[in-house]
Amino acid sequence: MKTSKNLAPALDADIRPGQSIELLKELHILTREGKLNQDSRRKLKQVYHLFQFIEKLLLESGEKGQGTTLADHGAGKSYLGFIIYDLFFKALSSGHIYGIETRPELVQKSQILAAHLGFERMSFLNLTVAESAQSDALPDRIDIVTALHACDTATDDAIAFGLQKKAKFMVLVPCCQAEVARALGQHKALSLNRTPLAELWRHPLHTREMGSQITNVLRCLHLEANGYQVTVTELVGWEHSMKNELIIAKYTGNKKRMAAERLQAILTEFGIAETMGVRFQLPSWPVSPA
Repeated sequence: MKTSKNLAPALDADIRPGQSIELLKELHILTREGKLNQDSRRKLKQVYHLFQFIEKLLLESGEKGQGTTLADHGAGKSYLGFIIYDLFFKALSSGHIYGIETRPELVQKSQILAAHLGFERMSFLNLTVAESAQSDALPDRIDIVTALHACDTATDDAIAFGLQKKAKFMVLVPCCQAEVARALGQHKALSLNRTPLAELWRHPLHTREMGSQITNVLRCLHLEANGYQVTVTELVGWEHSMKNELIIAKYTGNKKRMAAERLQAILTEFGIAETMGVRFQLPSWPVSPA
């Protein structure tokens, strides 16, 4: 049981009541003196705002969250996983968080910190997102899949993981995205001759931004075609982060034919069906009307 000195006092309005001060210090969000600088304040605000969305899903996923499993992809230093555990899982008698990260030194530090804090139902795995889908270290079913600023194709790998694990919810904040932009650039001259819409990605900066926009649209259609209801919103204000798009997907089982058809039509229209079709494969089984 944490003593009161480890819980957030009213020293800073940006720290949630009940939050472990020891945890925030160990994560270097707070200084040893308990101070919060501007960079840490911005980071904490993003994580707290995301937690507000995730907390509602946790309550939906089980009996007040009991027994819920959550996989956090591209966990990094596991700010999100630790704060979710501290604010939600710690009070439960069951449930587990899995942090997936490719950098072994960060995995080791997270393992040591979890043991130090007594966060027994946290596991940290040195795997890529793609590898985690085949790992015996994770259960066959995961209730909630999160990916905060997973770069480029790692977000797509997190979606593939969620589909395989039959996730009830996916919470995604995509980061740098280059794969579609590269595909657009490969056939730019041909596209300019074919359609005036290619002016939207003629300049390299526009190619990058257009590629990012198309990528997230394709992801949403992919999720809808596979039975998810999708909501797209902002994570926090744009002044805090340019990588600010939040995609929340809830499984309903309604696999939309129209979403599948539009996904294929966009791949064809932008001339990227050959290079991107494998990543955004459509369901091979019958789908219901939209």
